[in-house]
Amino acid sequence: MEQKLKNALAVMALVAMAAVSYSAISYAWSYAKAVEPGSYKSFSVTGEGKVTAIPDVATFTATVISEGGKGLSEIQAENTKKVNKVIDYLKTLAIEKKDIETTGFNVEPRYEYYNCSRGGVCPPPTIVGYTVRQSVSVKIRDFAVVGEALANVVKNGANSVSALQFTLDDKEAAINEAKAEAIAKAKERAKAMAKAGDFRLGDLLSIDEISNAPYPVAYGRGEDQMMLESAKAASDAIPTIEPGSQDIVEIVTLRYEIK
Repeated sequence: MEQKLKNALAVMALVAMAAVSYSAISYAWSYAKAVEPGSYKSFSVTGEGKVTAIPDVATFTATVISEGGKGLSEIQAENTKKVNKVIDYLKTLAIEKKDIETTGFNVEPRYEYYNCSRGGVCPPPTIVGYTVRQSVSVKIRDFAVVGEALANVVKNGANSVSALQFTLDDKEAAINEAKAEAIAKAKERAKAMAKAGDFRLGDLLSIDEISNAPYPVAYGRGEDQMMLESAKAASDAIPTIEPGSQDIVEIVTLRYEIK
């Protein structure tokens, strides 16, 4: 009985050793296959696509600033009346309601400070009045009325016009067009390299992209101020607006397997 038990244990040990050996051989074979020359060799190519787009949306901010004494409710009422007049005017230009947005409402106290350089007890600053400021952001899709809008919001109560910008309403379409061009160029370059290097293209392993989509083109603060002063000087002085163009650049890198 004891001898049979020893024989059984010996057989089990041999089976276990065989299993371990098979696992080791199988792992080594799999690893060798994974790093086998030709299964991991690759190369990369880069392509660039560029689309020149004409902006189709203009945006700017019109602000009404009202200053007064301690009667805050009167200042707010005056400010709101002017802002509503500005908005009503913008609606006459067929600007959609969704494209007119209130982006700021601020109430700021104005203080009187005392000169305490001679010493003694210095009284705290006191409020002598308030400044109320409301800002409205406007998006205009019809460039024919941009100049008129900039000039006439001032006539209708705005005393600050700023942040004039030109952008694309649907930037994704232009970005996708530039991206498609970049990929097509990279593919052609890969075929040319494969032909020159006398090898076959394998699977496409990865695509990396670098986007260079344009930021909105903005006029500087100085130009905004000149437009405002021009509008104040003459109610019929309509600035000429030219949106220019924007270059959208997409760069892609394709990595191919070499066969």
